[in-house]
Amino acid sequence: MSKITHFINGAPFAGDSDRAAEVFNPATGSVEKSVVLASSADVDTAVAAAKSAWPKWSKTPALRRVRILDRFKNILWDRGDQLAKIISAEHGKTHDDALGEVTRGLEVVEFATSAPSFLKGEFSENVGTGVDSYMIRQSLGVCAGITPFNFPVMVPMWMFPIALATGNTFILKPSERDPSASLLLAQWLKEAGLPDGVFNVINGDKVAVDALLHHPDVKAISFVGSTPIAQYIHKTGTANGKRVQALGGAKNHMIIMPDADMDMAASALMGAGFGSAGERCMAISVAVPVTDAVADALIEKLMPQIKALKIGPASDPSSQMGPLITAQHLSKVKGYITSGEEQGAKIVIDGRNFKQDKLGYENGHFIGGTLLDNVTQDMTCYKEEIFGPVLLVVRKGSYQDAIDLIHGHEYANGTAIFTRDGDVARNFSQDIEVGMVGINVPIPVPMAFHSFGGWKSSIFGDHHMHGMEGVRFFTRIKTTTTRWPSGMRTDPEFTMPTLG
Repeated sequence: MSKITHFINGAPFAGDSDRAAEVFNPATGSVEKSVVLASSADVDTAVAAAKSAWPKWSKTPALRRVRILDRFKNILWDRGDQLAKIISAEHGKTHDDALGEVTRGLEVVEFATSAPSFLKGEFSENVGTGVDSYMIRQSLGVCAGITPFNFPVMVPMWMFPIALATGNTFILKPSERDPSASLLLAQWLKEAGLPDGVFNVINGDKVAVDALLHHPDVKAISFVGSTPIAQYIHKTGTANGKRVQALGGAKNHMIIMPDADMDMAASALMGAGFGSAGERCMAISVAVPVTDAVADALIEKLMPQIKALKIGPASDPSSQMGPLITAQHLSKVKGYITSGEEQGAKIVIDGRNFKQDKLGYENGHFIGGTLLDNVTQDMTCYKEEIFGPVLLVVRKGSYQDAIDLIHGHEYANGTAIFTRDGDVARNFSQDIEVGMVGINVPIPVPMAFHSFGGWKSSIFGDHHMHGMEGVRFFTRIKTTTTRWPSGMRTDPEFTMPTLG
């Protein structure tokens, strides 16, 4: 069995910890690797390497920094298939889905290569007599990313390309459930010419997380995960003087209006609800048809498509949906379906009894697509994030009732509406209190040059991910005011200076 370690100061690093975790193949249910869990001393080693590399890297011209990222981008383009296979082996998502993840991450690298443009400052001549003023953006220092299992490539690349392009050094703490992709990214960055110590990977659990949160030399923390952990990361990190962006959970609703194209809406729900086995923070998990007639028509469209879902391992190119990440998570998702049934929801399609009959995959963490109707706001399956292929139908009698439903939920990550009515669509996009909105688009994930993030309990901190919000998070402003001898006063000034 292979052992996964860390990557510090440009090389694999075993560390001094005697703790390790099992890494499963979700499709078979078997343990195939182990990953070393870092000690606090291992984290100290990573931070020391990043801190030592920062002065030179931060003063490296932005153009030279992004040339390295551009070479890294080309490696990703050429070897994306290799990275996708590693994602599928440890996460379980289908190969095409994994390739899509690589592409969306690569797009952030493309954006980051624009750093010489977006790092341009501002200059004002003669703000006072003989006085000029200019503003620049500078890096923070050592930054860290703590990332989830569901996107082991894309989510880290929401963070580190912009952090590196703006002159920071970076420590990535990936999920211990699927850590191999992060180490490959580190090797490819080194191959692209990144100096040692600028990018480091530390594998671990809460011990590593807490060490990063409390380390005085870590200046900023980026996090994506569940809301309780996001709250903890934000509270602990800010209490220790760090800049923190922490993205939490989601319960994304899609309103289907009576005038919607029902075939388009049903198709959109299939991909948004069951793609990646529902293990997406932008998955649509709640369909909100307006009127019973729309609900009945929608369910009629969905039923045969859900029953026809091809569920299997990534090794089967016909698979449309893979397994869940762990046996524990599989049990948790089944528990939400059971609680919905017990609390009065109607199970239209029950995925709990799905059996994988492909040879060698009988013990994989598979579950069938599930559809629950007549779900209400007080049900546990509605209130909490399921993170699995379970689509809930909450019937509402009017557009305003649907809006009130969305506004009543604690999460406000993403939402969508399907309609042909431009007035309804415009009002929805303007008035809905959710961070990311789709109009006839089921998963409104912004492109890399825009920014990703929700509202309410879906985010903690002031900045969203990537785009210019990412640039603002990973930089701080310095303003310099200058006056040269020919314009200087010789008498002292004791009042508040007014330069005009």
